[in-house]
Amino acid sequence: MPRLEGHCWSCSCSATVKSKNISSATWLASKAGEMMTIITSIVRNAYSSLLSIQATHLIRRGLVLFTVGVFLALVLNLLQIQRNVTLFPEEVIATLLSSAWWVPPCCGTAAAVVGLLYPCIDSHLGEPHKFKREWASVMRCIAVFVGINHASAKLDFANNVQLSLTLAALSLGLWWTFDRSRSGFGLGITIAVLATLITQFLVYNGVYQYTSPDFLYIRSWLPCIFFSGGVTVGNIGRQLAMAAPEKPHMD
Repeated sequence: MPRLEGHCWSCSCSATVKSKNISSATWLASKAGEMMTIITSIVRNAYSSLLSIQATHLIRRGLVLFTVGVFLALVLNLLQIQRNVTLFPEEVIATLLSSAWWVPPCCGTAAAVVGLLYPCIDSHLGEPHKFKREWASVMRCIAVFVGINHASAKLDFANNVQLSLTLAALSLGLWWTFDRSRSGFGLGITIAVLATLITQFLVYNGVYQYTSPDFLYIRSWLPCIFFSGGVTVGNIGRQLAMAAPEKPHMD
């Protein structure tokens, strides 16, 4: 009988210990679950906050690029009109700096798209652009671009082919001096081709025209201007993107 009683007592104690262990394990599991819920909530809130900050910064960059595009369009288009390089019908000429009303917003939108596209392509290719990443270099790039555009209206050559070759060399020099990236060169060529096709379409439909066209209704040096403009706006967009928060990752 003592052995039986001792066996029963040991079984009762063992069951009690097991019950306590199970309750402790359940309590620890519940606490761990609560902690994981809290941590997940914190991570999601931080992720949402980063996304909100990134979206805000993207909008600001787009607005800055749009403003730059509008300003450059007003100044450079005024230069072309004064030198009688481009001719607009009198009914579409607005009073604002003698430019057609639709040119500045179109150029501003294009500048915003191109300026935001450059850093996105760099990030996608895994090749962050770090060559001459300071505002002083960007301002010099803008000055050179304005100079190239000024040269297209001011320089007098025997024919447009000589002017086109000169501007092509200057545009490549601008890319080599301030960019030197494969993505920048490829995007510049793409922008030049697309912008040239759009311009030819507009001229063909009589929206405006060029004096002395020598390349399918337009001037043969126009793709050089578009190429250098794309590189310049791309540099501005890259510089603005340097202050952007890093893109968050969710594991």
